[in-house]
Amino acid sequence: MADHIILKGITWNHSRGFTPMAATAQRFSELNPGVTITWEKRSLQQFADLSIQQLAERYDLLVIDHPWAGFAAKTHSILPFDQYLSPDFLADQQANTVGHSYESYAYDGHQWALAIDAATPVAASRPDLFKAKGLSVPKTYHDLLALAKKGLVAFPAIPIDSLMTFYTFCCSLGEDPCQQENKVISEATGIKALQMYRQLAMYIDKACFNRNPIQTYEAMTLGDDIAYCPFAYGYSNYSRDGYARKLLHFHDMITLDGVTNLRSSLGGTGLAVSANCKHIDVAMQYAEFVASPQCQYSLYTDNGGQPGHLTAWTDVQTNVITHNYFANTLPALQRAYLRPRYFGHMFFQDHAGDIVRNYLMHCGDELRVLAELNNLYIESKSKVQAL
Repeated sequence: MADHIILKGITWNHSRGFTPMAATAQRFSELNPGVTITWEKRSLQQFADLSIQQLAERYDLLVIDHPWAGFAAKTHSILPFDQYLSPDFLADQQANTVGHSYESYAYDGHQWALAIDAATPVAASRPDLFKAKGLSVPKTYHDLLALAKKGLVAFPAIPIDSLMTFYTFCCSLGEDPCQQENKVISEATGIKALQMYRQLAMYIDKACFNRNPIQTYEAMTLGDDIAYCPFAYGYSNYSRDGYARKLLHFHDMITLDGVTNLRSSLGGTGLAVSANCKHIDVAMQYAEFVASPQCQYSLYTDNGGQPGHLTAWTDVQTNVITHNYFANTLPALQRAYLRPRYFGHMFFQDHAGDIVRNYLMHCGDELRVLAELNNLYIESKSKVQAL
């Protein structure tokens, strides 16, 4: 490589999103002296909102959310890895997926990103507060409600998280959302899910309606009034010594039926390469480096990352440094619900959360809420034809 190659990447603004990418870029440049990779960051909300097509015009490498897979397949704004990386490498990625993480970036016969990060809503607690108050971590919805009535429970309830938790209640009541052509969920399941969710939301601080998962964990660790969060996208950073003022322990979630734990909606992030990249071979080489098991359970995790390769989740050392975050929450990841990824679903996801959050804050008629969600769902399906 005679000419020095510079690649620009965009990720999200948190120690879990930015720091491991900066570390892997630094190490990759040391191994490949003719290459410099720089990473920029955007807020968590921008991460969810901004079109990957717009970002792909300005950046070579993108850390993306999997509901964008259908959009990617339609617009071809990012490159399919199956046309650039070896079948053996991709087979290893698929065999070592954490839950549906690998599959979540597959759409229309192609692999649009590599699952470098895996997450789903899980439970978090302040072990010191539980011990001081002589309380036990809740195991059932009844236990959770009792703890919430003591004012010790918080969870993120901005629109997107309100929608994801509504999905969690639906899945946990035995019905996955968005399986029908023109209905988000059956009336029976939808009404019950909304009512249970609303009952719990009555006992949380109103500040929760303006917090995302990161802000929730910061509130839990900076103050001493929140002992438990029943469901929020997990962040292993807060279970590492010295990261926050107080240590959080992470757990699998409560059960509604006494038999199976809650089933939440898969999150995580994938690494994609822009179709506008001028140095595709180098970008692909870097993506393979980051997603490799060797990087995932060492350099990536050591620098605050939350890996997407299964070997990192079962690794002894990664669990030692995170107070067993990975071992404790892996069951939740393995059963997590895979959200729809059709082209128009980002439109639905962007607006449906407002409907659910408004209901939680002000109550109202469940049937009307479900009707609004259905209308939005049908409208989102029309986005495919409009392209």
